[in-house]
Amino acid sequence: MSRLSVQWRKLGKKSRMSMAVAAVATGMLVTACGNSAGGGGGTGNATGSASKAPIKIGISVSLSGDFSGDGQSIEAGYKLWANYVNRHGGLLGRQVKLIFLNDASSTTQVVTNYQTLINVDHVNLVFGPFSSLLTTPAATIANRYGYAFPEPAGGGPAVFQAKLPNLVFVQPAPVVDNLVSFAHWILSLPPSERPKTAAYATENDPFTQPQLQVAQQILQKGGVKTVYFRVYPAETTDYSPIADGVINSKAQVVLLGTQLPDAIAFVQQFEQQHYSPKALVETAGPDQGSQFSKAVGLKNTQGIMVPAGWWYGAKTDGNQTFIQDYLKTYGGTAGGINSDAAEAWSVGQVVQQAVEHTHSINNKTLIQALHSMTFDTIQGPLKFNSVGEPNGQSFLVQWQNGTAVPVYPSSIATASPLYPKPKWFS
Repeated sequence: MSRLSVQWRKLGKKSRMSMAVAAVATGMLVTACGNSAGGGGGTGNATGSASKAPIKIGISVSLSGDFSGDGQSIEAGYKLWANYVNRHGGLLGRQVKLIFLNDASSTTQVVTNYQTLINVDHVNLVFGPFSSLLTTPAATIANRYGYAFPEPAGGGPAVFQAKLPNLVFVQPAPVVDNLVSFAHWILSLPPSERPKTAAYATENDPFTQPQLQVAQQILQKGGVKTVYFRVYPAETTDYSPIADGVINSKAQVVLLGTQLPDAIAFVQQFEQQHYSPKALVETAGPDQGSQFSKAVGLKNTQGIMVPAGWWYGAKTDGNQTFIQDYLKTYGGTAGGINSDAAEAWSVGQVVQQAVEHTHSINNKTLIQALHSMTFDTIQGPLKFNSVGEPNGQSFLVQWQNGTAVPVYPSSIATASPLYPKPKWFS
């Protein structure tokens, strides 16, 4: 899911990307001393029997800056998995110790963090951060040192275009296809009910923008006319002019390339202006459970859609255990669980299965296993190709009666879609 800290947002996209590239290049010049000290580059303990010391896993998370909400949920999911594993004997008979560093939502800091985790903390393994913007430079550094890089929330096209052999994206589908289900559902409506016009607005972001472009192509081919399309800078803080543009277009269906802050801001503006399209989908935000519903008002969530790869009611491997542990630790309700936490837990599941299958924490061995095995996770079965793309598909969920439920496709739906979307509560 992509937002940058206030300071970072003041830079243009080209400047940010230039700094990220420079940071990666700098990292390439550092001697790979991590290879000799903790599992990188295929030098890890092959059987787990030679040492009973904790297996150290290094993770960069966004505990401040614009990704902080997602980063905290990613951290929570990782911690829940580690606690679960340690209660059940650890990995290869060794306890798991997580080492977190705050990247402040910065592409330069995330590079520094993984260099530190590998070269100073001498971690055995690394897990990925939040966002495609941070994942590409972070995975590049990990690859330089020979570390496997399983990651929960960086599936934009640019991540896979880097063709990194150490990376796997632990979600059911590449994010570029996340809104395909929504587009297909719209076109499946009877012609007399199908919307005729669509408005699109998205952050200039490798996670959000590609999703809208794919959906737009499908909808336009199906006869749904584009009446508004706006790409706004990732550092935007005032969304009112963009929301007004959508409202003034009078589009019957609205697709928004959002993260949590702008997802909330658009809904609040639409509600205030009494603009209620027949269908509304956001790339992220509505999947954040109570963080979203409390901000917009639970009754105002009714009918809002979001693509998803995890659902709290799924009968998938370990899902009930994850939910029970989450609620015991953090409270709340199952419907209010942030999907980022579930994605992080899934990373742990994948690595645990690879370690147990190979009887090794050797990174070279794990990289091979990650790209050859099929894994059972709380998001369902996952398998990855040579550049880490998953082989499944996301689905469409909709807020109904205070919780988000799968509505499309029919093979996974537990409820029929509400259409048209109900009017705002207030």
